[in-house]
Parts: sequence; structure tokens; C-alpha cells
Amino acid sequence: MIKKIMDENNQGFMRHNGGLSFKKVDEIRYEFETEVKDIHLNGGGIAHGGFLSTIADTGMGTAVHQIAGNKRCVTISLEIKFISSALPGDILKGKVKILKKTNSLVFVNCEIRNEKTIIIVSSGVWKILKT
Repeated sequence: MIKKIMDENNQGFMRHNGGLSFKKVDEIRYEFETEVKDIHLNGGGIAHGGFLSTIADTGMGTAVHQIAGNKRCVTISLEIKFISSALPGDILKGKVKILKKTNSLVFVNCEIRNEKTIIIVSSGVWKILKT
């Protein structure tokens, strides 16, 4: 069962980017969704790489926050491979998987797709903060 778990992705910086709808699928898998709007486009009329990077970082970071018991976490590294372009009106769906969690680190990967193809694949490492 997919369950919507939070609205924090529609506050602060992400609110200015259109927000994310975020869901927990199971203990290690999460999903998120957003729509590409005109404000997300680069000069070529496709979704800007910075926007795609932001939603990957936010989606994975939110999953890490959940798996870390709602502790504050920060991105240590973020790798993104841009596979295809996204156009205005595309609904982008991200699938996040927690690969490993230690006492202080979380390793994650993510795939973001539109209805036709993979747009980006991403992986990263997050630090669980003690305070």
C-alpha cells in the first residue's frame, strides 16, 4: 500500500519550485511526483538540470529523513546522470530506494521518469546529524 506521509516538501525552497507529493511504499522504497512547469525550463524549453537535481536531492533527502527516524540529515554527495529531457506538462515520478543505513550515513539511489522514459538516475550519500 502506498501512503502519503508528509507535506514538508511544499515548504521553503521547494515551495518555490512547485513542491513534491511524497509517499512511503515500504521500509526502503519511497516515491514522489511533481509537474514540469514553465518556471522549470531552461532557454531550450526543457526542464532545467538544476530543477531536476533539486527534485532528486529533495526526494532522496526526504526518504533519508524518514529512514533516520526524522533526524536532520544533510547531503554529502549527489551524483546525477541526465538521460533524457522533460517537457512542460510532464509529470515526473521519482522512485527512491534506501541501499544501506549505518549509524551516521545513508546510501540512496533514485530514478525519475516521465510517462515515456527515464529522465535522470541519481545516487547519493547523506549524513545523519547528531543534533
